[in-house]
Amino acid sequence: MLLPLVGCADMMGQIQPQQATGPAAPQSEAAAAEAAASPVLSRTPPPAARTEEDFDTTTAEERADAAAAPAASGERSLGTTVVSLGDPARPGFWIETPLVDAPGKGRVVFPGSGKSAQVDLIPISDGGSRLSLAAMRLIEAPLTDLPTVEVYAGG
Repeated sequence: MLLPLVGCADMMGQIQPQQATGPAAPQSEAAAAEAAASPVLSRTPPPAARTEEDFDTTTAEERADAAAAPAASGERSLGTTVVSLGDPARPGFWIETPLVDAPGKGRVVFPGSGKSAQVDLIPISDGGSRLSLAAMRLIEAPLTDLPTVEVYAGG
């Protein structure tokens, strides 16, 4: 049964959108786990960010932790992948890659510099791998190229 909507058009101009006052929409389990594992995700670049320095909101302590040597055992190679720069406004040390099928912790190594960064491993199924700005800077990978990195899980 259809109800007539006569006069509704006149009322539409009087309706004001309400601001959300209740709890935020629930996150997916993967997003919630990632946020819990990465406290740096709560910091975002300032609206006027223009340079890589502006966009990289990690602290010196976070960079030192990410650069720390991996545990002596428990790490396994997932292979190599070509990476592009991920969303520069998304903080933290992470790689989105089809080399994993579940979120976890790992490490990336850039053979060009020999440097590595501990990262959150985030599975994706579309396209190539994307590496965070903070991780690319830490391993000294060129931001405008498509470098190949080695990816490890665990450690």
